[in-house]
Parts: sequence; C-alpha cells; structure tokens
Amino acid sequence: MAGASSNIPTEIVSHEEMLSIEAVLASASAASSPVTPPSIHSHTSVQAESNNSISVRAKRRLFYSAEPDIEDYGKMVMTKKKTRVAETLLHRFRSKRGLFVTDVTKTEWCEKQMEFSLFFEEWKSNNEEEWCNKKQKDLALVYGGRKNNEARKAGIARHVQLEKEVLKRVEVEVNSEEDYMALKLVNFISGVNQLMFEGLTRELPIVAFAFEEGIWMVGKIDEIRMSILESDHNRNRNRNPILVETKTHARDTIPAEAQKRNGRIQLMCYKYLWDNLVSHHNDFPSKLFFYYFGLNGKFTLSEDIQGACAHSGFFARTLNDVVTCYKNSCKMLPFAHNQLVIRYEYQKDRSLIDEDKFSYDDVWLKNKIRNCLEFWVGGRDATYAADEEEWKCGFCDYVNDCPAYSDMSDSTESFPSDESYPNRRYYLW
Repeated sequence: MAGASSNIPTEIVSHEEMLSIEAVLASASAASSPVTPPSIHSHTSVQAESNNSISVRAKRRLFYSAEPDIEDYGKMVMTKKKTRVAETLLHRFRSKRGLFVTDVTKTEWCEKQMEFSLFFEEWKSNNEEEWCNKKQKDLALVYGGRKNNEARKAGIARHVQLEKEVLKRVEVEVNSEEDYMALKLVNFISGVNQLMFEGLTRELPIVAFAFEEGIWMVGKIDEIRMSILESDHNRNRNRNPILVETKTHARDTIPAEAQKRNGRIQLMCYKYLWDNLVSHHNDFPSKLFFYYFGLNGKFTLSEDIQGACAHSGFFARTLNDVVTCYKNSCKMLPFAHNQLVIRYEYQKDRSLIDEDKFSYDDVWLKNKIRNCLEFWVGGRDATYAADEEEWKCGFCDYVNDCPAYSDMSDSTESFPSDESYPNRRYYLW
C-alpha cells in the first residue's frame, strides 16, 4: 500500500470552511473513543470494519472553497438584488441552484415548517447587518434559531470524522460561480474513481436532472460502497454500489417511524439521482445545465481548479471540459443497488442503535417527490404535520408563529415533554 499512500485522493475546501470544521471538532467530545466504521461485505449486510483496514485506505482529496456544501452553491446569486414578482417557491428560493434532496425531506417532514424556514433564511440574508447584532441573535430563538445546538454539533462532528477517514481536505481559491460548480463536479469525479479502486467513498456531491419531474436536483451522498474486482474469482460478484447513510441520535432509542420514513426518502432520492446519471450519460442535458444554473461553459476556470482537475487525472481549462469528464465518469458506473442502508448511532459512545435495511421503491418515491413539487411550484398551500404526528410541533423553531399551533393551543392537548417522548433529540444528518 505504499504506492497508494503516495497518491492521496483529495477533497478541495476554503479557508472559511476549514475554520468552521475545526471549530465543530473542537466543540465535540474530545474524550470519545475511535469508532469502527461499517463495511459492506455483501449486498445484504453492513458489518464492522477494523480500524486497521480503514487506516490503509488511500485517502482521496476533497477540494473545497468558501461554502461548505453543494447545497450552498448559488449564495452569490441569492445576494443579488432583484425585483419580486409572483414567483413559485422553487423559482424564488432555488433558481440557479436546483432543488436540494434535503428540501424534499424537510418538505415531507412538515411543509409549513419548510415554508417558514425559507422566508426566515431570506430575511436573514437581506438583513445580515441586523442579524449580527445581539438583539437579532436573541430573536433567533423565536424566529428560526436552531434548538439543541450541542447535539447538532456532535452530529456534524461525527460526519466530519467519518469523512476524514477516507478524505483529505485541500483548500483552493474559487473566483466565480463556474469555479464553484466545477468544484462539485471534480469532487464527484474524484470520488467515483476512489469508489471504483478502493470500494469506498464518502461525502460525494451529486448534480442530476430528474427527467420525469423536469427539475435539477442536488445533494451529497453520505457513503457509497462496492465490491472490488481483486481477482477473476470475484468477477461474478454483485458490483452495484450500496448507498449508506449514518444518522446520530442523542439518546439510545429507536427512531420513530416518521423519522425512519424521512431517512428512507433521503436515501432513495440519492439512488434516484445516481441512476438518472447512469442511464442518461449519453443524453445529459448540458445546454440546459448551463442555462438553468446561469453558467458559461466556455469560462476559464481558476488556476487552483485547473490544478484540482489535473490531480484528479484529467485536463480541464473550462467548465465545459469538466462537464464532459463528469458525463464520461457516469458511463462507467453501474446502477446503485436496490438495497439501501441507514445506520443510527448513539452520539455518546457511537454504538449502533439500529440498522434500517430497505428496498428502493420507485413508485413510492416519485409520488413523494411529486407531492413535494406541488408545494414548491405553487400548486397548493403548505400543509401541516399529520394529526398522528403533531408531536413534531413540539420541536419546531417556528411553532409560536404557526397557525396550526394557535388552533391547538385553544384545546386541552399539550405536546409531550422532553422526557415523555424518547426521540426528542433525534437529528437527521
């Protein structure tokens, strides 16, 4: 493995993101012991893998810049002043960005909460100076402040630690929206190469066109595993990549069914997007891609991005060059496995609480996406949490402003306390 260690795959990041990651790790529990990551030895199980086997893996470089996630792409677009007209939520909040997979899951969780969060983020963006002062920070507790922040930080820190097992972050300079998008595509290409040769990759950004729905969707896949062709004996093994999601829980209790359903939608969305890239590698809508995201395919990329391309094994001078390589990478990929896996970990000691293995359901998922789009394109007003899931309201940042809560407050019903509901501090990551 000496040769592998000398050719370390990388992820590309920015100075601001590196500082935020270091801050999260510093605030996480330093006393927690190393945890054995899962290893998929067949298409039916996720088992513990030794620390030694992880340590000898060649790390890929994960290139990064000023924004920490693919779902932050387009912040420069959002900050531009523009005249408001009668817009759909999709156009108003996701124009030139695409619909995030987390948008789908958050909408399924509660449409009204999603609506509140969209307008709050817009207000915060337009009032950045106000938001920074003490008074507005206090108001965040009422208008969209994140509850149980320490538990959330612990969840983020866990994912950063999993990422660092197989990725090495490398900071690059990004000067344009074209550079930002190229950054995501380069990390996808690099991650796919790592998957094919190492059998494991994590934090894989994905940008795909959902042909049936006619929308661009983006996200970041937590973990992908596949068997490696080490010998002719293994050539008949199933090589369909298995998508795995790790979620943390502040209490060692089984997640509620609503939480499991939400996680399944997320992972199914990733498979749907992955399979779309594989099946449409020959007709990837490049022109629509540049038009929708407002990008110039002939734009010359920054020297850092060009260097990242070279390190990832291909030459690219323009964004169009990167898109061409992105399509070519999809040609060699098999469809994702129909079995999907979600691992629920206890934050305190990272022990496994539950492992949810389920099969991809194409019809069920597309119905969920279409129902979500009815809300996003203005087909109907936002709905509230179902009656049997009103416990969600007890954990919502916007509950004091919600009409549904106002109606319920007139009744004798009350939300369960922190102790009476076992999953109160459960977080989706």
